[in-house]
Amino acid sequence: MVERRRLALVTGASGYIGGRLVPELLEAGYRVRCLARSPEKLRDHPWRERVEVARGDVVSGEGLDEALNGVDVAYYLVHSMGKGGDFESVDAQGARVFARAAGEAGVGRVVYLGGLAPRGQELSAHMASRKEVADLLRAGPVPTVVLRAAVILGSGSASFEMLRHLTERLPVMTTPRWVRSRVQPIAVRDVLRLLVLADTLPAGTDRAFDIGGPEVLDYVEMIERFAAEAGLARRLILPVPVLSPGLSSLWVGLVTPVPPAVARPLVESLRHDAVVERDELSDLVDDHERIGFDRAVALALRRIDEDRVDTRWSSAAWPSAPSDPLPTDPDWSGGSLYIDRRARVVDASAQDVWRVIEGIGGDRGWYSWPFAWAARGWIDLAVGGVGPRRGRRDPRRLRVGDSLDFWRVEEIVPGALLRLRAEMRLPGPAWLELGVARVRGRTVYHQRAVFHPRGLTGHLYWRAVQPFHGVVFGSMAANIAARAERDSAK
Repeated sequence: MVERRRLALVTGASGYIGGRLVPELLEAGYRVRCLARSPEKLRDHPWRERVEVARGDVVSGEGLDEALNGVDVAYYLVHSMGKGGDFESVDAQGARVFARAAGEAGVGRVVYLGGLAPRGQELSAHMASRKEVADLLRAGPVPTVVLRAAVILGSGSASFEMLRHLTERLPVMTTPRWVRSRVQPIAVRDVLRLLVLADTLPAGTDRAFDIGGPEVLDYVEMIERFAAEAGLARRLILPVPVLSPGLSSLWVGLVTPVPPAVARPLVESLRHDAVVERDELSDLVDDHERIGFDRAVALALRRIDEDRVDTRWSSAAWPSAPSDPLPTDPDWSGGSLYIDRRARVVDASAQDVWRVIEGIGGDRGWYSWPFAWAARGWIDLAVGGVGPRRGRRDPRRLRVGDSLDFWRVEEIVPGALLRLRAEMRLPGPAWLELGVARVRGRTVYHQRAVFHPRGLTGHLYWRAVQPFHGVVFGSMAANIAARAERDSAK
């Protein structure tokens, strides 16, 4: 008789940890089902054809009954990102709804990855929310295993990106007191392995475990050792007595790609020591090997150098960003759509043009007025948006759901169309389409910017920026065409 393989449900599969946990579970022999509010975001992941995908929402409960049907273990990896809205109540509601639905579906175990925070001390709002989610899941009818981790070291993690860019960009830095807090960082590879092993614990196990790497360090030591591992000169660090988490997060947002809204919970988590009290999980699952800090950094840097970053902190959607797809046009009748269209005949193959299109953003920029794009990004950062420097997951290839500076890939038809949805703060949703086609034997590049104004402010915004479109969008079309022609001539 063939033994039935266990079925694991992964929530948050489009996020940093969830997107990496799925292949680990598949490798371990699990059947995997992913829960997603927007299943299309998972379309281009390399493991997509090996998993089931269910549409659902943990907060509203929509689709949970079907998604949890027959599930043996459910991984709850949903967190509110940044500070958008009332994140505490949203996260708490999601935990309550999910715990109840898992119990009604007869799920055998829930596994949750939370934050490692000191007991008996006043916690930041984000850390308190993580603890509340853990408590609500454990209070539900399904036995729940909670893994509590501090700084996670891995290519693309927000903690690692913050550490990397601070170290690389600031040979001399003034730092607040939190850089002397003691933390126990852990490699993302160890986190993923322990998440899988959590399902091997005895049935009925319902408790929290602290997990960490083999070393306890403060942030200054992590900066110094990162610099040594990356081949950088020794950094000069000058502590200052007072620098609030709010000011610290703004400082991090200016220096690194991590915007202040994401940096703040990271900074707040470093205000207190985050050290494993008892490593009981290692004994229970017979797993005592942990990757040290230097090797974790080396592995992460290697993946960055080799362009093999599978997921990034920005994989998760920005909380204030619109999620509605581009309205059908011209048949859409729900209101106004402002459109800026451009087209150019290009003396190059469609493949040459497509390579330029798919390589846009990040280090290559946007092919028009770099100062204007940067200024728009800094303005967005100043009003609580994602800012200008999230960059790209991969320098050459894009997939649906990827963040791209202050855009998100909404649709991609290889060789033909790239549609980006704006995640900057705007008085209405906006999209940018870049495409190429063969028309009557000629290669034609086409470009379309679409804006759906909300209220009077939206209409006034479009009128205010419209005079600049000829320069910004016109030069973008011309420069993309010129770049493709230069590449074709090589």
